[in-house]
Amino acid sequence: MRILNIVIICALIVAASIVYKIKFDSTLQAEKVAKLASQIRRERDAIAALRAQWARLDTPGRIQALADRHLKLQPIKPTQFDNLDNLPPRPEPATPAASDAPAAPETSSPDTTGSVPAPAEAK
Repeated sequence: MRILNIVIICALIVAASIVYKIKFDSTLQAEKVAKLASQIRRERDAIAALRAQWARLDTPGRIQALADRHLKLQPIKPTQFDNLDNLPPRPEPATPAASDAPAAPETSSPDTTGSVPAPAEAK
């Protein structure tokens, strides 16, 4: 009978130590979950602040003021538009040359875009 009591007491001690270990591990896991939840909340707050800042920076009035201040844009002139009939014809598809040398670029004025005929030069 005495041996049975010793075995039961040892089993209770082992069971108590296992329960204590499980409780300690679950407390550690709960602390990790709380820490992660706190980090997630901080990240979401940071994202919300960045979205608010982006919305403020993205307002059309602010962008227009910056464009007026930093870009030297000129108003559109009526002469910048032309009929589609005045467009140059579409170029022929390029055929590969026998040599591997690249074709020489066309020499034209940097002011000419091809959408409006170039002004006639005085001779």
